[in-house]
Amino acid sequence: MALITKVVGRRSYAYLSAREGKRVRHRYIGPIGDPAVEKIISAICETTSVPERFRFLFWDTRIEDIHLKRNSRYIIERVLDLGSLDAVNWLQGIFTVQKIKEVLADSRGLSPKSRNFWSLWFGLEKI
Repeated sequence: MALITKVVGRRSYAYLSAREGKRVRHRYIGPIGDPAVEKIISAICETTSVPERFRFLFWDTRIEDIHLKRNSRYIIERVLDLGSLDAVNWLQGIFTVQKIKEVLADSRGLSPKSRNFWSLWFGLEKI
């Protein structure tokens, strides 16, 4: 899924592009600058990359280089170890609870304090 902007005349319009089998479908969102469209665009951007408000969690990495699927373990460990409840809510919107529990059970990068807290939070047996 990708966000595409098209310019027609002097106006810009936003489209959501997604692959369906062999075809690529474009869904019209609306004109850029419309508050409702801006809200939709920011929600889509939060599910496709790490939001700017969580930049402090990834101080040692360029936030633009973080890929949500390839770096899922790294993202989950950082958020669970250093993030706030807002960051964990975002994390649960991106990854399944099962994926978070798997990383929590296998991770060596979490501090014992964080591991204990999140194990209780997600209802895991004592690790």
